[in-house]
Amino acid sequence: MNIAALVEDNIRRFGERETIYFEGRWYTNVERNSNANRLGNALKALGIKKGDKVAVQLPNCPPVLWAFPAILKIGGVVVPLSPLLRPDEAAYIYQDSGVAAVISSSDYLERIKQAQKEATGLKHIILVDKEDEPGTISYEKIMAESSDELAIEETDNDDVATLMYTAGTTGRPKGVMHTHYSLYTNCAGLLETIMVSRSTTLKTVIGTREPETGQLVEEVHEVSGLDAGQTSLGVLPLSHSFGIAVMNVGYLVAGRSILMKWWNVEEALKAIERFGITTFAGVPTMYVQVLNFPDLDKYDLSSIRYCACGSAPLPVEVIHAWKEKFGLDIGEGWGLTEAGANNSGQPADRPPKYGSIGKCLQKCNTMKIFDEEGKEVPQGQVGEIVIKGPTIMKGYWNMPEETAEVIKDGWLYTGDIGYVDEDGYFYITERKKDLIIRGGENIYPREVEEILYQHPKVMEAGVIGIPDKVYGEEIKAFVSLKPGASATAEELIAFCKERLATFKIPKSVQFMDSLPKSLVGKVLRKELRALG
Repeated sequence: MNIAALVEDNIRRFGERETIYFEGRWYTNVERNSNANRLGNALKALGIKKGDKVAVQLPNCPPVLWAFPAILKIGGVVVPLSPLLRPDEAAYIYQDSGVAAVISSSDYLERIKQAQKEATGLKHIILVDKEDEPGTISYEKIMAESSDELAIEETDNDDVATLMYTAGTTGRPKGVMHTHYSLYTNCAGLLETIMVSRSTTLKTVIGTREPETGQLVEEVHEVSGLDAGQTSLGVLPLSHSFGIAVMNVGYLVAGRSILMKWWNVEEALKAIERFGITTFAGVPTMYVQVLNFPDLDKYDLSSIRYCACGSAPLPVEVIHAWKEKFGLDIGEGWGLTEAGANNSGQPADRPPKYGSIGKCLQKCNTMKIFDEEGKEVPQGQVGEIVIKGPTIMKGYWNMPEETAEVIKDGWLYTGDIGYVDEDGYFYITERKKDLIIRGGENIYPREVEEILYQHPKVMEAGVIGIPDKVYGEEIKAFVSLKPGASATAEELIAFCKERLATFKIPKSVQFMDSLPKSLVGKVLRKELRALG
């Protein structure tokens, strides 16, 4: 299969309809397909062929939405990259992946050219916003010169479709190989979850006649399907696996998406009110910023009916505050790039379990808890979360040894530590590499962070272990306060003393205006550790 066929399938299933809104203009699904075809033909004219890598290095915008299917339709491999990469980071990925072309804008041209000096295999820089820039190709020009008719290249299920690079929190970024089939099964599994939570039910009466008596028998049948009136807020970066998975689900439904270039809390609130947003999928930082926005009550957010959160642990205190403010639950899910980003979630047909990442989403996947010897542990016992199934990656690009370290006997070892309860709900206690060992005691940073989030003045918290001559490691907390709030380290430490065991209490607290975060809002403990 070629997953880009879903773009054309969307038109066949739902007809022409408005699909994407961006900065003052609506785009239809027909325009999406036509623009993807033009770009695909333009790339072929540049010599891009099946198996070649093309980087897409842009903030959220329509050209990103055209580029993904364009590259895939001609059998190429998409390399989605953050436009904010430093030149040295970009150069490493360009070289490692072997990209032949990059689609970007003039805002990032200086960085790209700097990286190109090392990555000499990068031949084409396509700019979406500028013409006549030396050493570059005009996106508008090649689009205008290309046909909007394009035959989709045949690809096998196991052919690589994307190379998604990890954030490199434990070393050099790794290129995660996802196939056409792994991407498809991931978005199909996510769609099934959405169907349960946001379905509409149509009832119809079907009449049949008994073959022997000829008597008419009427039966009521129900058919469930997605409400085409659903409108989502597209704030997840399309350079990240979470945003890509949600984008792929969009091919399977008839809903609409209001796309934002970057996350901005005030602009998001305006969009929710203006467009009657019904669906909001975000990351913890977004929910925290909405709750703490000074003029929140000025905006009507009553249209929202479904909230989802992923990419980083969501503090339980934030879920409670959201429920109290809006009367809505946040469906917390979990996933990782190596398994397609969406691997567990809260079943929508029952109340969520706060603090849990839910159950395994895809029926074709299996999630378990293993000990250090690779054996399944009893229910309630802590171990490493492992996944087996078609959504997991094919492997790390050019890294067979690293691949063998995380995929054993078909099981992907996620590095997340947790347990499963009697109802099959999974809980994450910590990342394996973030575990703090103080005087022989295991301390999970998330447990300490959850307590700090309960303090009325704390907006964000991150906890790490720092070297200590006596205990091996000590606990240090980094905190940003709510607007207008003030607090002392002693005040927060005293707060923790009342709620935590003695060995789990932070020894020190460092205040920051904001905590360092990834593009999707995940607190970067690697950077906190660098601060000491």
